[in-house]
Amino acid sequence: MINETVIRVRYGETDQMGIVYHANYFVWFDIGRTEFFREIGMEYKTLEEKDVLLPVIDVGCKYIVSAKYDDEIIIRTKVTELKGVRLKFNYEIIRKNDMVKLAEGYTAHAFVNSELKPINFKKKFKDIWDKLENSIE
Repeated sequence: MINETVIRVRYGETDQMGIVYHANYFVWFDIGRTEFFREIGMEYKTLEEKDVLLPVIDVGCKYIVSAKYDDEIIIRTKVTELKGVRLKFNYEIIRKNDMVKLAEGYTAHAFVNSELKPINFKKKFKDIWDKLENSIE
């Protein structure tokens, strides 16, 4: 399953040249991941209320073409790994008007509680685990 979220580049996300500042791609990854969870029926807020946190343990981004002010972009998000206490998402950032890939990246996460101790997410939330597992392509 691939979730697609559409957003528009805001002026505050750009530098003086109207090009998106590199760190904003990681914010967009977060938006994509949040919407992915919403689509499978478990909001991030609900996870946190149930004492589940997903800190980033690894992250990467390859920049291909610059996004610019007022571009409408598609954030494509998919789960690529789900093992034990780890979860990995891959992302593509696509400019909507010509479907050019602007960037691609990933984030890896650990399932932990508020004390940052690993938890058995599969046991605690079997239905969501199954949805995550079934979404892997």
